[in-house]
Amino acid sequence: MRAAFERNFRERGEAGASVCVVHDGKVVVDLWGGEAGRHPWDRETLVVVFSCTKGATALCAHVLADRGELDLDAPVGHYWPAFAGSDRGAITVRMLLNHQAGLPGLSRPICRDDLIDLDGMVSLMEREKPLWRPGTRYGYHAFTFGWLVGEVVRRVSGDTVGRFFRREIAEPLGLDFWIGLPTGLEDRVATMLYADDAGSSAGPFEEALRAGEPIQVAVANSYGGMLDPGGCDAPGVHAAEIPASNGITNARGLAGMYAPLSIGGELSGIRLVGEEQIAQMVATESATLCDAVGFEPIRHSAGFEKAGLGRTPVLALSEAAFGHSGYGGAIGFADPTAKLAFGYAMNRHAPLDRQEERRQPLIDAAYRALDYRSVGGGKWI
Repeated sequence: MRAAFERNFRERGEAGASVCVVHDGKVVVDLWGGEAGRHPWDRETLVVVFSCTKGATALCAHVLADRGELDLDAPVGHYWPAFAGSDRGAITVRMLLNHQAGLPGLSRPICRDDLIDLDGMVSLMEREKPLWRPGTRYGYHAFTFGWLVGEVVRRVSGDTVGRFFRREIAEPLGLDFWIGLPTGLEDRVATMLYADDAGSSAGPFEEALRAGEPIQVAVANSYGGMLDPGGCDAPGVHAAEIPASNGITNARGLAGMYAPLSIGGELSGIRLVGEEQIAQMVATESATLCDAVGFEPIRHSAGFEKAGLGRTPVLALSEAAFGHSGYGGAIGFADPTAKLAFGYAMNRHAPLDRQEERRQPLIDAAYRALDYRSVGGGKWI
């Protein structure tokens, strides 16, 4: 693992990063290094992990489901009456988790002030119309996933997803992980260095966006400037709750969140969920060779990414693993069969067509250490 981590700095353009591996509930790898921007990357450095946040938000919903407070197959309107309507009444909580709701974006562009206004974004989501019949297609809900699932968590628990996550998951497990960062911790956050994709060929999403296709336009409307260079570190973004994309943590926080899920749902007396709920995190519920947003092969369980489909480069995990990656390259996941929890966070983005370049060798090293072997196509056995 150390050799692969060091090679990322020597050969693959890593700036600052951390990687953490937990096996059978015990930390076996905890590495960090490089530059965080204003200071060297140290043990306490934090960074925005983008869509890894979706894993934290999904876990909040599963905690409530495990307690019997949330039925994943109930209509969203049962918990959130203002969401229900003639075109959305059949949307279930599970459809939100599975990116099947037909609400992948917004009908108008938003600015940064909108993005960081949680209540305002929830109000917008109450008025959006599905872009396909809910439950019939998969399309990645890049930002709207957080406002949708997060609001269900708030309606059921009485707390925003950021506060619920801190109280019920992060604090009991002792994790440096926030959705809505306290201002006193700002000095610990690494400056994000976005990839220069100017020389990359446009993919099918960009082509559809230029052609004005409604789904891709709606998705782009939801960015609020966060995917622009410096956007995730702009004033107000760290402190806001953007439950799909502005979680702030490090590799230790990501691996620590997934550690209980890798060994039956409980670690050091802290119980998050039971094994029946973990089974729902493991089971693939959305799978397609061409998703409605990015036209890519992809698989999801209820709120989590699974091993990739098709040819390399894809996210290569075992079939039991589930977790979530983040824009630029970060990732966290649990593998209940291997009793493995993994986290990787960095501050220099990989280009969009090379997201696996630095994280996958680290994942591969973890699986090899457990005597797994790669069989290609995104699978370890």
